[in-house]
Amino acid sequence: MALLPSYVAGEWRTPSGEGVPVRDAVTGDEVARISADGIDRAAALDYGRTVGGPALRELTFHQRAALLKALASHLREHRDELYALSAKTGATLGDAKFDVDGGIGVLFAYASKGRRELPAGNVYVDGGVEQLGKGGTFLGTHIATPLRGVAVQINAFNFPVWGPLEKFAPAFLAGVPSLVKPASQTAYLTHKLVELMAGSGLLPDGAIQLLCGGAGDLLDHVTPQDLVSFTGSAATAARLRAHPAVVRHSVRFNAEADSLNCSILGPAATPGTAEFDLYVKQLVTEMTVKAGQKCTAIRRAFVPAELMDDVAQAVSERLAKVTVGNPANPDVRMGALASLEQREEVRRSLKALLATGRVVFGDPERVDVVDADAQRGAFVSPVLLRADDPARAEPHEVEAFGPVSTLMPYTSVEQVVELAARGQGSLAGSVVTGDADFARDVVLGVAPWHGRLLVLDADDAKESTGHGSPLPGLLHGGPGRAGGGEELGGIRGVLHHMQRTAVQASPKALAAVTDRWVPGAPRSEGEHPFRKSLAELRIGDSVVAGPRTVTDEDVAHFAEFTGDTFYAHTDPGAAAANPLFGGIVAHGYLVVSFAAGLFVSPEPGPVLANYGLENLRFLTPVKPGDALTVTLTCKQITPRAGADYGEVRWDTDVTNQDGESVAKYDVLTLVAKERVR
Repeated sequence: MALLPSYVAGEWRTPSGEGVPVRDAVTGDEVARISADGIDRAAALDYGRTVGGPALRELTFHQRAALLKALASHLREHRDELYALSAKTGATLGDAKFDVDGGIGVLFAYASKGRRELPAGNVYVDGGVEQLGKGGTFLGTHIATPLRGVAVQINAFNFPVWGPLEKFAPAFLAGVPSLVKPASQTAYLTHKLVELMAGSGLLPDGAIQLLCGGAGDLLDHVTPQDLVSFTGSAATAARLRAHPAVVRHSVRFNAEADSLNCSILGPAATPGTAEFDLYVKQLVTEMTVKAGQKCTAIRRAFVPAELMDDVAQAVSERLAKVTVGNPANPDVRMGALASLEQREEVRRSLKALLATGRVVFGDPERVDVVDADAQRGAFVSPVLLRADDPARAEPHEVEAFGPVSTLMPYTSVEQVVELAARGQGSLAGSVVTGDADFARDVVLGVAPWHGRLLVLDADDAKESTGHGSPLPGLLHGGPGRAGGGEELGGIRGVLHHMQRTAVQASPKALAAVTDRWVPGAPRSEGEHPFRKSLAELRIGDSVVAGPRTVTDEDVAHFAEFTGDTFYAHTDPGAAAANPLFGGIVAHGYLVVSFAAGLFVSPEPGPVLANYGLENLRFLTPVKPGDALTVTLTCKQITPRAGADYGEVRWDTDVTNQDGESVAKYDVLTLVAKERVR
């Protein structure tokens, strides 16, 4: 069998030596050999820093987002190839889709978030502007810029496609190149993934590299600008976190590690209720998808003491319908573990768990399989355990990383919260109940120990993605035993790859750094900015319009016309008694409407639409006789990729005759990229 080559420094390089065999999880046949002997890891990191990083940083957030979308579409066209190879890892077609489609979905999600939530340039402004001096000439804000290193991504065997892509997507969007180091057992599938990515022609040189085989001296060469993301055992995470170079350089280290996740059935979810059935179905699903080899799978199933027998029987009946065997057979619902070594590890863990409980379903030592040899393939039976004494330590400390879960009883909210916490930190937990008060008490009780919590009931069941499905828009990670890191999490995941820096400067300098107008920065008046296309418009372009005097008749007419007859606008006596107003005041939305009438340029032009306003605050009451002036300033320009228009954000400041701001807000418009002559 051929040695798997690594993709480093822009080319595929075959290692030296014979390598170590990697076997088909179903048949035991050799699939490939793996080694990293002769691969220069230091040179790979240097290539990422000197070639990949600069190429990515030349692109804007939106350009990188567009490439992610294109890459996702490319991989989707080739997913059948990935499905076919996934079968060798022991995965059924459903398992393969979970892995492959889930990973591709992460790319699509980050492409969308990058386009919608990140600026068009390459500097992210984190938070608002702080006024640091009384006169407004000294301001501060925070910016985020991409680290100048490489995101070293060390992945586990159980998700050879989703795992790399969930780390790659936020790093790429941030502008940081990735070096992927897959687990040996399933490295051939990650190899195929990177082959498709590199062969797409979409990614800049150095944006992704692949190291097949041992990590070797890889971490010896990390710098303060590099990052390390790890998925695997807590013991290995602790060892890598303590690596001298990681410690010396304070390298950002993100770990997703062991996790004894729990699912809690509420007392009201008795047999016959929708929630009881949902709990049983979810537990069986989490035990059997990917043969239980999921970092988010349910290991501890907490059930009201009086429902233990009912749940045990219902789960056992459902597990009895699960066919184990060759995933190529369409009747098979659960395939093999990733390797024979993994099967032995599961059996060792089961022996420890059996010291505190008994088997309700399954046989740890034998299983009937379809279209396969039960000894040559890494097959194991789903095993449901029952531990009637939940105070014993083993169920809360030992993880059998396979199709294994332990039923345990509880008698009160306080007890189940304490039992859940004994896992010492988990990636995911779930509460299955139709009782919202019970759900609230449990969620708030166990939240400090969990990265993500699902409350499952009859209302959300149809749309729920389930206990064990990480979502790119939400945090994936957990405290304590689960590693303490955060993966995914939407823009949070992107910012993990960037340095947050406080910038203190004059308004002019701060506007130049952030590429957005700030109060006090220069403004340019001349041609009305609504007459300018996106190509002509500049940050700071402004118009001052007014004044317009507000009359009693205006206020009365607006009240009658809109139906907003709140007493402060219509009842002089009651308005005078209001300590905030002291008399009739204009409607806030009347002020906004008058402001629009003042700054608008009514003729057809580059401004195509007003699609909203944000951050509206009414600061000073407006009374009849006040004269309003509005200052509209181009604050931020965001072209939309693939469209002939973009978004312009306008700073809007409405003042009275004394120069006091009565309202401030941002107006959002869509503006054509080019002026129609």
